[in-house]
Amino acid sequence: MNQLTGSNKLTGRGAFMPRVFISAAHKSSGKTTLTLGLAAALHARGHVVQPFKKGPDYIDPLWLGMAARRACYNLDFHMMRRDEIEAQFVRAAAGARVSLIEGNKGLYDGLDLDGSNSNAALAKLLGAPVVLVIDARGMTRGVAPLILGYQAFDRDIRIAGVILNNLGGSRHESKLRAVIEHYTDAEVIGAVQHEPAMQIAERHLGLVPANEADAARERIGRVGERVAAQVDLDRLLAIADSAAPRSTDIVPSAVEPGPRVRIGLAHDAAFGFYYSEDIDTLRAANVDLVELDTLRDTALPALDGLILGGGFPEVFMDQLQANAPLRAAIRRAIEAGLPTYAECGGLMYLSKSLSWRGRTCEMVGVVPGDTVMHDRPVGRGYARLQPTGDDHWQETGPIPAHEFHYSSLENLPADASYAYSVVRGHGIDGTHDGYQRYNLLAGYVHRRGAGPQGWIAPFLNQVRAHKARVAA
Repeated sequence: MNQLTGSNKLTGRGAFMPRVFISAAHKSSGKTTLTLGLAAALHARGHVVQPFKKGPDYIDPLWLGMAARRACYNLDFHMMRRDEIEAQFVRAAAGARVSLIEGNKGLYDGLDLDGSNSNAALAKLLGAPVVLVIDARGMTRGVAPLILGYQAFDRDIRIAGVILNNLGGSRHESKLRAVIEHYTDAEVIGAVQHEPAMQIAERHLGLVPANEADAARERIGRVGERVAAQVDLDRLLAIADSAAPRSTDIVPSAVEPGPRVRIGLAHDAAFGFYYSEDIDTLRAANVDLVELDTLRDTALPALDGLILGGGFPEVFMDQLQANAPLRAAIRRAIEAGLPTYAECGGLMYLSKSLSWRGRTCEMVGVVPGDTVMHDRPVGRGYARLQPTGDDHWQETGPIPAHEFHYSSLENLPADASYAYSVVRGHGIDGTHDGYQRYNLLAGYVHRRGAGPQGWIAPFLNQVRAHKARVAA
């Protein structure tokens, strides 16, 4: 399912919201693939499955949404208040047979010593029982102390089931089941054998061009079939049903609806990183989103604003360069004052050139710098910004964000204007982010659009003010 399809609206005040938190003992345990398989298998049974992803990731939610055929929503302590997390969960989960919340990293992993932003903290906040995925490669008797330790570390976390993953065969499975039954009270609800068909390549897996969507769905379908054959889905649903009823009170949106506007949204193989919550928020604010294919469209439609999200423009830089008419149209529109917001991949596209693997391609050129790809990340992890005071949007800080980019923006003029100082992270140059020119704001960091410190409200102020000036 495409993340830009319709929102999931609250359809009642019912407090029964079956839910389960899928976590793991450590990163790279196969948790994402298993969650994809669970979503696909439950959907194939005719159930409405609502997926969620902990953290600011864009890639996993694209696949989870496709598996469940329902937009996936992010839940993140860094960029959302606790009441906002609960409200987002309630809005999206309403009407679903089951909600699958996929964690990131290990169950107790997190930035803070007290675990306040860990997967366990999110499971506790949402009152969700946990199914622990264990990468069982090379394990036998050692699985018991691992499970016992995870159960004992925080007694407020209910580990209601275990899925053994990457098993070496039926004998391996039998040994592990015997050990777990003898030493623990944990219930094994699934045992998944290691096989190539269960592997999904990590590199760029979030990008599914239209001509590859069928292949992606086929891969997800195969994973779903194998998970259905090796995981007790009825027990998983019973665990989800055991979650305590919860309040359905929600926090109203911080973005007020205004006069209707048309905003272009780059959405194609090169650009596709958008939060489902932000798409919902834009539409609720009377925004008509007009999807723009930067690889094939040769002209801009009539627009009041433009959004260029993240993605992997380097993979498609030849096609982006070849589409000179659209690049020229975007440059003319921005130079004429079209309010434009760009993040990461969008910033790269707006620069003069993009260099990768010994080749250089021309880009839009409205940002007077050159993008250079590197072998290692330049900026990675959570970030925090402080408005410079010269920012055109006149925001208040600090602003929570995150970044993950392998490129740097070089050769910018010394007198470049920036909206933000970087308190944490790298941004454009380690000190600044949010390049400003005309009515353009373009940066490397990714921000949440919704919420009181989101980018949507100030951006829409610019869009509506520009539309009024043009109409005057």
